[in-house]
Amino acid sequence: MPKLKTNRAAAKRFRATASGRYKRGQSYKRHILTKKSSKRKRQLRNSTLVVPQDHDRVKQMLPWS
Repeated sequence: MPKLKTNRAAAKRFRATASGRYKRGQSYKRHILTKKSSKRKRQLRNSTLVVPQDHDRVKQMLPWS
């Protein structure tokens, strides 16, 4: 049986929490920031959880987390 490999792109984007869910960074904070309000940019700094519908997909990409 072949070795299980971690998807390195996913490993850089997702982290497992202690409860077994996955954290991810927010999108929409890379460019064209001048038209976005300070409040919106500040709230985009915080990480959020991966939605339950995508949980199995992320788990398959990160078999060791």
